Amino acid sequence: MMVSFFDQFASPLYLGIPLIAIAITLPWVLYPTPSSRWINNRLITVQGWLINRFTNQLMLALNMGGHKWALLLVSLMIFLITINMLGLLPYTFTPTTQLSLNMGFAVPLWLATVIIGMRNQPTVALGHLLPEGTPIPLIPVLIIIETISLFIRPLALGVRLTANLTAGHLLIQLIATAVFVLLPMMPTVAILTATVLFLLTLLEVAVAMIQAYVFVLLLSLYLQENV
Repeated sequence: MMVSFFDQFASPLYLGIPLIAIAITLPWVLYPTPSSRWINNRLITVQGWLINRFTNQLMLALNMGGHKWALLLVSLMIFLITINMLGLLPYTFTPTTQLSLNMGFAVPLWLATVIIGMRNQPTVALGHLLPEGTPIPLIPVLIIIETISLFIRPLALGVRLTANLTAGHLLIQLIATAVFVLLPMMPTVAILTATVLFLLTLLEVAVAMIQAYVFVLLLSLYLQENV
């Protein structure tokens, strides 16, 4: 039984071809492309308004140098939200439950922020490794601790997204299994459990959006330290 619970996180294959590639490319097909007309339909108007609001909120703490990242960060957040939301549908696969995919997003983007900081302002970037006013005997220890925390950042980004989505999917499957088991024996308890399942599904929809936002927000904070 426990093996079947974790089978949903295995990348599906069709004729030996991993379908994770289709799951990654599908979200880009679902969004309507803006037209060159002055007046768009309601869907494109709402989509553009939401993207503009999020971009303004995300770029608020960054200077003009960090605004070059706006397109990349906003596209990444929309991409993650779409993948996470599609993964909540029945008989679907969520690529962001794979740690390898999340690390593939986190490590290059984190490394890019570090390289930008070392290239543009190396003194300030290295100064983050040693807080101001540190006693001299603690300097070597703090430098080691701050260096370790710096290299843990991409791992924390990937593990946070993977763990939250994996835990939510497992919990939904466990409660859904309990509903089917309890339905013939205790219908009242099964109905109450199904209500909990519905509320948990709504919570997972919020988690899917919040985790994508947190992923991009932390990247923007790392960028803020280096631009």
